[in-house]
Amino acid sequence: MCLIKVLPGTTIEISELTKGVSRTLFDGIFAAGGITLSQVSVMTGLEPYMIQNWVKRGFVSSPVKRQYSRDQFARIVTLNMLKESLQLDKICVMLSYINGALDDESDNLINDSELYHKYVDLIAESSGGIITDSTKIKEAVEKIAESYEEPIPGARQRLIKILQVMTFAHYASISRKAAEEMLSKLD
Repeated sequence: MCLIKVLPGTTIEISELTKGVSRTLFDGIFAAGGITLSQVSVMTGLEPYMIQNWVKRGFVSSPVKRQYSRDQFARIVTLNMLKESLQLDKICVMLSYINGALDDESDNLINDSELYHKYVDLIAESSGGIITDSTKIKEAVEKIAESYEEPIPGARQRLIKILQVMTFAHYASISRKAAEEMLSKLD
C-alpha cells in the first residue's frame, strides 16, 4: 500500500497506489477515445497554454482532431511529474533516449503510456516509501522491466536506465515539496 494520494503527475485522486491502477484509470479515461485539452488540463493541473506550448516545442505530438491520445496524455503526465526536479530539455533528452524524436511516435521503443504504467507499478511495488539506495532502485527497476519485450537488442537496458532516472527525479520532487511544506510551517 502506497501513501501517494494522487496518480503521479496528475490531479487524479486515488485511495491507494497499487500495481495496475494507472492502466485501469487510463482505460476508463480513454473508453470513449481521445480527451480534449480542457480535460488534460483538469487532470494534470497544467494551464492549457503550457500544454499547447509543449506541443509547439515538439515535446508532445500534435493532437488529432483536437483529441489527445493515451500516449500523448502519458507524455504530458510524465513531463509534469518530472518538471519540478529536472529541466524540460533534460526530460526530453531522457525520453529521446528511449523514444527517438519526441514528435514522432513511430520510432518509440516503448509507448509513452506503457512507460508511465511501468513507472507507476514501480512506485506501487515500493510500498510508497522513497528509496534512495541506487542498488535497491536498480533491482526494483530490473524486476519491473523483466516483462518488457525488446523490439531491438539493448532496448531493455535503455528502459532500465530511464526508469532509474525517473525514480530519482520523481523522489527528488516529492522530497522538495515536503521540505517546502515544512519550511512554510516554521514559526
